[in-house]
Amino acid sequence: MQCIINRRAQFSASHRYWLPELSEAENFERFGPTARAPGHGHNYVLYVSMIGELDEYGMVLNLSDVKHVIKREVTKDLDFSYLNEAWPEFEQTLPTTENIARQIWLRLAPHLPVSKIQLFEHPELWAEYLGNGMEAYLTLSTHFSAAHRLARPDLSFEENSEIYGKCARPNGHGHNYHLEVTVKGEIDPRTGMIADLGALQKAVDDYVVEPFDHTFLNKDISYFENVVPTAENIAVRIGQLLRSPIRELGADLHKIKLIESPNNSCEIYAADLDAADVARQQPSAALAGI
Repeated sequence: MQCIINRRAQFSASHRYWLPELSEAENFERFGPTARAPGHGHNYVLYVSMIGELDEYGMVLNLSDVKHVIKREVTKDLDFSYLNEAWPEFEQTLPTTENIARQIWLRLAPHLPVSKIQLFEHPELWAEYLGNGMEAYLTLSTHFSAAHRLARPDLSFEENSEIYGKCARPNGHGHNYHLEVTVKGEIDPRTGMIADLGALQKAVDDYVVEPFDHTFLNKDISYFENVVPTAENIAVRIGQLLRSPIRELGADLHKIKLIESPNNSCEIYAADLDAADVARQQPSAALAGI
């Protein structure tokens, strides 16, 4: 029987986004404040996922052995380091979150059955690497506050209350929504980036946070005049809004996760949005004469 196990580790390090072949003005235009000398630091949190068969002792691996491998191959070098100079690989490709995750995989894969590397630069930014060449995932989290009412306009108050309960009350209610946007793309071999992080943050702010924040979704967002703003439908709409802007940045939207409350959340994958669009564009069997 196969099982996935996870081991957590952490290290503190600094880095700088700076390409010597660019001028100072070009570096600051490209990387913003992260180009400042001598760099800036983070408390990184690392999760190493490993897959394997359960042995006679009920383990995939001895976690004590795993701990020592991670320390020997990764954290010994990276903890309290200046990442740009910690490993030779970071001289060629900048130590972005996504590239650090990839390089950690490459260091650990000869010694452990790694299935995923997840690296948190801070609680609102993390990367995942699954061993697929230069492909990686980057997640940015943010939040907005909004009110909504769950009620279909074609149903009576009693019918809506039967379906949506207290959420159908006429004056609505509000949430502090927590949003996670995950993009997928190829790590640039020089900058180490899937997409420009500042541009990605701006796209999320411009297309979602600013329009949605402190609104009554049913009344202030035209899309929800006839679409019930459940967490699921809000996530779908956010995905629709972000697909094209993210594509223009050279990456692809992978997933939207919307946390409505500590008890409720939903996830929408961009591939399902694309499939739904194709289905809507295709004629029905009857119209096609099938």
